[in-house]
Amino acid sequence: MYQNEPLFLNPEFKDRLWGGTKLRDVFGYTIPSETTGECWGISAHENGPSEVRNGPLAGKKLNEVWESNRELFGHESGEHFPLLIKILDADRDLSVQVHPDDTYAREMEGENYGKTECWYIIDCDPGSEIIFGHHAQTKESFEQMIEDGEWDQLLRRVPIEPGEFYFVPSGTIHAIGAGTMILETQQSSDTTYRVYDYDRKDANGNTRELHIERSIDVSTIPHQDPPFHPVKTEENGLTQIQLVNSDYFTVYRWEVDGEYALHSDHPYLLVSVLSGEGNITSGEASYSLNQGDHFIIPSTMKECHFEGDLEMIVSKSNKE
Repeated sequence: MYQNEPLFLNPEFKDRLWGGTKLRDVFGYTIPSETTGECWGISAHENGPSEVRNGPLAGKKLNEVWESNRELFGHESGEHFPLLIKILDADRDLSVQVHPDDTYAREMEGENYGKTECWYIIDCDPGSEIIFGHHAQTKESFEQMIEDGEWDQLLRRVPIEPGEFYFVPSGTIHAIGAGTMILETQQSSDTTYRVYDYDRKDANGNTRELHIERSIDVSTIPHQDPPFHPVKTEENGLTQIQLVNSDYFTVYRWEVDGEYALHSDHPYLLVSVLSGEGNITSGEASYSLNQGDHFIIPSTMKECHFEGDLEMIVSKSNKE
């Protein structure tokens, strides 16, 4: 199939104990509840696949398109679409958690992917922080501090500001703090091990399940901060910052100011509009771009033009 237009996607939304209303208030989405925590903007995961909203594939789920039209993705190998793009509204603290790598996820969960992810801080309240890593130097001390509930001594808290970026490899103890909105680029996995949940109870008075043994199994001890070496380039109409280039994905922040012509040498690109407005033109067709839009530039779309004032997060799969 020759597709010379972007694949715009309708997001899926997830109600969460820690969610709020910013996905509606900031991005204008129609959300299902006052505790909506996640927008799955580009997803082919079985727990919430996005739906194509334009063109001949309109109405199809992204997982279906991946299966039936692999030419749109440069004939990339693999049974499952590799990435998942989310916007998260943490009105309250998320649980302290950790994710497995690919090998552990396959062996212990029967899942296709582990979960390495990264966060771009869209906005946060003054004084906001994340939990990023821990202070234990040995597995024995890590286990003992968990058993004794020494969370203040164990967990490493990091103050954050809007516009910051964090790469979170599998095995990293982490949590997003209250008052924070992030765009998350991750492997297409929904496997999470909770280490600590502040003894919170859900609407039925129940505490949420913890996964202590598996958390200990997969956690990186001692914690290791991944290197961060952003690469900034500028060309006519575009300022690009490469935020990370990992085994699983490369993520960029794009600022379009005026006009920018893209001649893509990537098999396909995943794009989320964080702010601004403009349009994207391919051939004779032009499509408006607004805050909160999520779309894919397929491999069959070799050239397009952006116009406007746009801030976008753009990612590509590094899977062969």
